[in-house]
Amino acid sequence: MTEMLSYDFMQRALIAAVLVGVTAPAVGIYLVQRRQALMGDGMGHVALTGVGLGFFFQTSPVWMAVLVCVLGAVVMEVVRSRGNQRGDIALAMLFYGGMACGKLLVSMSSQSGNGSLESYLWGSILTVSPTDLLTITGLATAVIAVTLGLRRQLFAICQDEEFARVTGLPVRALNLLLAVMAAVTVTVAMRVVGLLLVSALMVVPVVAAQQLTRSFAMTQAASIGVGVAVAVAGVAGSYEADLPSGPAIVLLAIVVFAVFSALAAPLARRRHRAAPDTGPEVCEVRLPGQAGPSGSQRPQQAHDSEEYRREDSVTSRGLAQ
Repeated sequence: MTEMLSYDFMQRALIAAVLVGVTAPAVGIYLVQRRQALMGDGMGHVALTGVGLGFFFQTSPVWMAVLVCVLGAVVMEVVRSRGNQRGDIALAMLFYGGMACGKLLVSMSSQSGNGSLESYLWGSILTVSPTDLLTITGLATAVIAVTLGLRRQLFAICQDEEFARVTGLPVRALNLLLAVMAAVTVTVAMRVVGLLLVSALMVVPVVAAQQLTRSFAMTQAASIGVGVAVAVAGVAGSYEADLPSGPAIVLLAIVVFAVFSALAAPLARRRHRAAPDTGPEVCEVRLPGQAGPSGSQRPQQAHDSEEYRREDSVTSRGLAQ
């Protein structure tokens, strides 16, 4: 470890890994909550056009990818909000067109070559320059400030858009803001895990944390911890074994998910045994519109996933207020 930290490029790589390990799950938890787990993958396809424009005009590929990816995120959010039947087709055209356009622009530029494109497709964290690190730090700081500072509002729109709209929250503006933050996260993480694998780092730590946690706050904290751990371990392991860091990080995240999944069932049984016994459940039949007894209460014992949804539903109303 001491030898590894003696190199400037490894210091920059580890700092970038920590920033991405925090940023990706911080945004990904909202995408998972909205059942948009593959949104990051689609944005990665669109960002490739920005990378190609950066090579073609000989400017910063990262900033061009930010610009193009933000525009693509706005288009995706507009298509999603309309909810028409052709929305999926339009998004597919956008994703595939982004990849095709990016490849053509790279091949037409003076910096064409498989090596230059590979570093953005699969990540090349060991080649992060001081300028790249400053860019990643600035973008990651903005994403973390928004996703954590507006956690209550973003959770409310992800849990129940209609309720959030009734309470007076600017749902459309928050949806666009979340889409933009997801787009920025894709460009931040593309030098670490690559555009083809960035969605995995946004989703896998979140679903891994959900196996053991029962509230939104605990899931968010645990997923960020998992993201940082696998990012740092993947970079260190890739340095020792001379392996690509992006695939190593993603595979470590999948291993953590498998371990947490194996621990989830015994933990659920232990919680079930520790829960107070309120006796058998009473089957209550009521006609539509008929109120139940004033003193009736729901049984205390419930499945973990049901507790998670109920707790988040109650929390969303408190957060929105």
